[in-house]
Amino acid sequence: MQNFVFHNPTKILFGKGTIPAIGPETVAFATKVLLVYGTGSIKRNGIYQQVTDSLLKAGAEIVEHPGVQSNPVLSHVREGIALAKGQKCRVVCAIGGGSVIDEAKAICAGAVVDHDVWKFFIGKKSVTSPLPLTTVLTLAASSSEMNSGMVITNEETRQKFGFANKKLYPQTSILDPEATFTVPADYTAYGAVDAIAHVLEFYFTTQDPATPVQDRFMEGLIINAMESCDRVLADLNGYQGRADLMWTATLALNGLTAAGLGKVGFPMHLIEHSLSALYNVPHGAGLSAIIPGWMRHQSQSTPQRFARFAERVFDFRNGSPEERAQKGIDALEEWFQKIHSPTSLADLNIPKQDIQQIAENTVALAKIWRIPDYDSERIQAILAGC
Repeated sequence: MQNFVFHNPTKILFGKGTIPAIGPETVAFATKVLLVYGTGSIKRNGIYQQVTDSLLKAGAEIVEHPGVQSNPVLSHVREGIALAKGQKCRVVCAIGGGSVIDEAKAICAGAVVDHDVWKFFIGKKSVTSPLPLTTVLTLAASSSEMNSGMVITNEETRQKFGFANKKLYPQTSILDPEATFTVPADYTAYGAVDAIAHVLEFYFTTQDPATPVQDRFMEGLIINAMESCDRVLADLNGYQGRADLMWTATLALNGLTAAGLGKVGFPMHLIEHSLSALYNVPHGAGLSAIIPGWMRHQSQSTPQRFARFAERVFDFRNGSPEERAQKGIDALEEWFQKIHSPTSLADLNIPKQDIQQIAENTVALAKIWRIPDYDSERIQAILAGC
């Protein structure tokens, strides 16, 4: 295990009936609140009313910024920044999943600077003193509610870029599993895929051979993500399944999984960001189309790691490392199919002739993320297996 620093300042309030706490948690920072949310589902299921009632009761003055879309776009971020500046909002509250929280983080960072917010994403500027952020989570997937990362799509350049900064952690996040009851089956599945992908990225890219604590932790998260997702899909209003899936997704990318692993990468997300940018596919759906192909490509050079994954997650114990690795990849792909998540580019209606274009789009982000070994040739080879 490598040396590491683990510091996560986000306060989590988890469980039934916790949403009304959002008002006091938010006005502890300021009373002029920018409320960021999506396209209206929170008004239909009552969450919007719970949040606004709590904020108003706590003495907040609310300025609303609705309309965040899945795969949030830069133009809408800029609108939110202009609104926050113009209305002199001093704290941001986000109601939604990773897309809403990511956009809220970008607004927090951009509302206190004079330059364009996109400069953060291309490495030209660094976040210094963002507005504080509180969140009410409505989708188990990204862990943005407890991490320092954000991802935004520049619709002009067709680039989906992301980065992290230690000052972007939410101050408080409320996780009430009942807030996810109305998430439909497809997006429930996509969220579980996203959580699993976060764990797989670190599990398969660490170069340290001696990380038993982290290995068992990550393997357990993957197993629980699949089992809890299965339970939720069998009963969308099952509290325990929703609770287990929500906490699993949060733990998957809140810093704990990568602790002690040394240098790790994010290659599957790297490639998927281009699918979202170019075709606006749901993030989890794009990931499940990329993951099996990337795993088959990577397992050729590190079969032992993939064999261990197959043994511990799917109990495949017979055969050579290469054979067990293949069985494990096949089993994960079959689970994606079982939950009706795409497992190929064809499932997403992306033609094979677009592979070069996707690879070239991906290379731009690979340079910013400093992953030079993912050049166009390698990315095209991975995509050819998808």
